[in-house]
Amino acid sequence: MKISRPDLERAESAGILQAGQAQALWAFLSSQPQTQAQFQFSHVLYYLGGMIAIAAMSLFMTVGYATWGAGSLTVFAVAYAFLAWRLGLWFLQVKTLPIPAGILFTLTIVLVPLAVYGVQAALGHWESGGRYSDYHHYIDWRWLFLELATLAAAAVMLWLYRLPFMTMPVAVTLWYLSMDVAAWIAFGVDDGSEAWGYYEQLWNLRRFVSLGFGLAMLGLALRIDLATRRDPRDFAFWLYLFGLLAFWGALSSMDSGSQLGKFLYCLINLGLIFIGAVLSRRVFAVFGGLGVTGYLGYLAWDVFKDSLLFAFVLSLLGLGLVFAGVWWNKHGEALGARWRHKLSPQLAELIAQRR
Repeated sequence: MKISRPDLERAESAGILQAGQAQALWAFLSSQPQTQAQFQFSHVLYYLGGMIAIAAMSLFMTVGYATWGAGSLTVFAVAYAFLAWRLGLWFLQVKTLPIPAGILFTLTIVLVPLAVYGVQAALGHWESGGRYSDYHHYIDWRWLFLELATLAAAAVMLWLYRLPFMTMPVAVTLWYLSMDVAAWIAFGVDDGSEAWGYYEQLWNLRRFVSLGFGLAMLGLALRIDLATRRDPRDFAFWLYLFGLLAFWGALSSMDSGSQLGKFLYCLINLGLIFIGAVLSRRVFAVFGGLGVTGYLGYLAWDVFKDSLLFAFVLSLLGLGLVFAGVWWNKHGEALGARWRHKLSPQLAELIAQRR
């Protein structure tokens, strides 16, 4: 729940707060450091600057590799990572600004795979091809070393400094890991250069691996969500986002080949919307809504093309959902609280905190 100054003034007018306490309480709340990202101009500058710095380091290191060789990558990456870490400590401990500190700690983590790549390149590990700029574009089992090193560094940083934005490189790396594991399973230690003709088999394998990894990442996000339910900082958001990208992307790319399979796809997306409502996580509703919209578009343009009856039924369904929303707005909280407590007290507490 967000509290505004008019809320405190109304509480003072109602006698809940004594005269003058609203102004004093508002001044106290305004002076506290922000631990959650909000849509404020200063926060936009924080994240924009951090993203630009991350992109600039990747571009500079790629150019530096061509200019000074592989060893320069590790030297520069370690130096910049140390600088970002020290600056993050200054923001956190001296300035008490956790958001820019978390962004700089994230930059430290992001530079880890670059440092590892520099060591590998210096040892001749990439002589058969593969530039660091391909790390974010192409799938290769050799990226596994970079990804595991990144996860290890992120675990240490999160253990030392519990700041939510540092989970972003963890989520991205796990997503990359799912695709590279698929290539590793398909080709082993071979680079697969002669096997890429079997594109369909590899594509199917990637989808199933991505589907499983996505579900595992969502389970990890829920576990973290429950463990940190009393912490106002959101440590699970990025894991939810990239878990859904991996799961929903793989699911949506699968061709069921039957009407029943497509209907089950719609039901799964409806389930995502329901989970989003239960957990107060809009990201589930976004992906679920895209999936349901895609299924309805398929019905409208392929199955019931130019069907006036389908348009009429769809309109009734839409109106029915509106009235269902009105009913749920009146009775849903009581019903939801009842079954949530029966299912899991920890889940009930988590949802109460999110609401």
